[in-house]
Amino acid sequence: MKKAFWLVVALLAWASTGAPAGGQQPVRIFISVDLEGIGGIGTGAMTSTSGKDYATSRRLVTAEVNTVVGEIFAHDPGAEILVNDSHGDHQNVLHTELDPRVIYIQGAIKPLGMVQGLDATFDAVIFLGYHAKAGDPDGFLAHTGTGSVKGLWLNGVEVGEGGMNAAFAGGHGVPVILAAGDSAAAAELGALLKTETVTTKTAETPASARLIHPERVHALLREGVRRSLARLQAGDYSPFDLGTPVRIRMRFASTTHVDILQSIPGMSKVDGFTVAYAAEDADEAYRLIRFMYRFVSY
Repeated sequence: MKKAFWLVVALLAWASTGAPAGGQQPVRIFISVDLEGIGGIGTGAMTSTSGKDYATSRRLVTAEVNTVVGEIFAHDPGAEILVNDSHGDHQNVLHTELDPRVIYIQGAIKPLGMVQGLDATFDAVIFLGYHAKAGDPDGFLAHTGTGSVKGLWLNGVEVGEGGMNAAFAGGHGVPVILAAGDSAAAAELGALLKTETVTTKTAETPASARLIHPERVHALLREGVRRSLARLQAGDYSPFDLGTPVRIRMRFASTTHVDILQSIPGMSKVDGFTVAYAAEDADEAYRLIRFMYRFVSY
């Protein structure tokens, strides 16, 4: 009897020490990484594979990703992090220099673009290197998808890439807990999503920026991650969920683009530059929007 009693005591002690603190599972975080809003990038040329100092941009974006994931792992060593390259050809981050604990998605031919790999199994989303929506006069290199898009509205709310991506995440019940980018992007996404933000630079003009040193940017990012994880743990976030259906209104620079899109069943012409479509949910809306601006050409 004594042996049985002490065996039970030992098993109970092992169970109490072997489980994660508070019974919590490791946090799962999805990170979408654009380039225009990365600290230290102050010209359009730096965001182009053929532009001056693009190699510097690759080092800058990789360092920002490592700064953020390093802070996440400091908070939760067992965290699961998926990083999705989300700019241009989606081959900007220096994969071999990333923290080896993260998984990285590379390549632009993917139906979900900037949110490829994101689903309801994640606890949170982080946006790095983001920029403001098309037409923002205070944004550095502001645009939505490509230069062909002049405006995007979801259920009557004008959004840029950040809002569009957040709506996809929200449709899966996942909140955006941190958005980092230029001052206009931070203001836009902070107001829209009620999320933590980090300002990496300030637009001087739409094509030039006031930069701060990368070391200072990294310090701001670490602080931002700490704030966002504390809020996440406290349950202080709500997904940006637009409900169903999701009504798309998209304005283009060309009437020809609009005419071509009439080939899509259910697509309607609002005016010479604008189309509209009622999607069943955020997933369908996202796939169609990406198809319209990324893969439809003439």
